[in-house]
Amino acid sequence: MSLLIAGLGYCGEAIARAAAARGIAVTATLRGPRPPIPPLALIPFAAAGPALAEATHLLVTAPPDGAGDPLIAVHAAALAAAPALRWIGYLSTTGVYGDRAGAWVDEETAPAPSPGRSAWRLAAENQWRAFAGRTAVDIFRLAGIYGPGRSAFDQIRAGTARRIDKPGHEFGRIHRDDITRAVLAALAQEPPPGVRVFNLADDLPSQAEAVIAAAARLLGREPPPLIPYAEAAATMSPMAQSFWAENRKVASAATKARLGIAWRYPDYRSGLAAILAEERREHPPEEREIGGP
Repeated sequence: MSLLIAGLGYCGEAIARAAAARGIAVTATLRGPRPPIPPLALIPFAAAGPALAEATHLLVTAPPDGAGDPLIAVHAAALAAAPALRWIGYLSTTGVYGDRAGAWVDEETAPAPSPGRSAWRLAAENQWRAFAGRTAVDIFRLAGIYGPGRSAFDQIRAGTARRIDKPGHEFGRIHRDDITRAVLAALAQEPPPGVRVFNLADDLPSQAEAVIAAAARLLGREPPPLIPYAEAAATMSPMAQSFWAENRKVASAATKARLGIAWRYPDYRSGLAAILAEERREHPPEEREIGGP
């Protein structure tokens, strides 16, 4: 098995490291210079064409723009000619489901994205679906991503955490390690040509303010005060406003059953506790000297 990962970002790197640890030969594309990550083979994005000629599996994590998926835009000919390619995985977003006024969606729900980034994601999904006649195409729709180095702890420590009070606005999250688990489970199944859709979202959709409060308590700090949504909205970026304008809960029971997995972190509480425990293992408090003058 030869895995090419297009985009070595937060999730891409975690998946690459885990795949390599399983003995899979992993090549990953970069947009700029980066220190080596043995045993990964790192190549410029422009060099993905020759790598596609060798790849049996392709995972695309790079985001699209209004012009479509960047890998297809630049390397369409190499993709069409890739002789060994038998699996394509695409990391998308649960944002393609659009606003559901707090209702549940699942893997069979028809997408209805709002204009902008989520609509671009759905367009890119459809670009990759076109390859399903000759290879397996797995589309992973990710909820809010968090994990080590990207969690409510970092916001609290930086002083940027805000507890915005919008009752009923609940959404799911997914820990980076559970994204990795799901992708590797799908890759290992070697499905036949066709399209599968997976929802990567935890089992406890929750309000954002509850997550901030839980993280603060784990750090032994007082949670930030609640801010009414109407007050907070006045200073939000357009990206934040688009997030708060939509409300849905994402079910992933069918995904877990099909992949034969359970989430390691089925809710934000277990995920946050694991992140903090990992931080403390890697950066333990300095031992205090006993005695002395």
